[in-house]
Amino acid sequence: MNASPITSWEGATAYFTFANNPTMIGLILGLSVLVTLGVIVYSFYHENHSYIDYQ
Repeated sequence: MNASPITSWEGATAYFTFANNPTMIGLILGLSVLVTLGVIVYSFYHENHSYIDYQ
């Protein structure tokens, strides 16, 4: 049951774009948190508005 097309890891490389730049990692993390909170807050207001229209 070996369905993987990868037969060898020899020569495989990885690129960690911001691994040595904690400022960029913090910026991306901060943006992710802001987007997540924005979606939660917008959903809260949208649900309240929809509930008022339903009554």
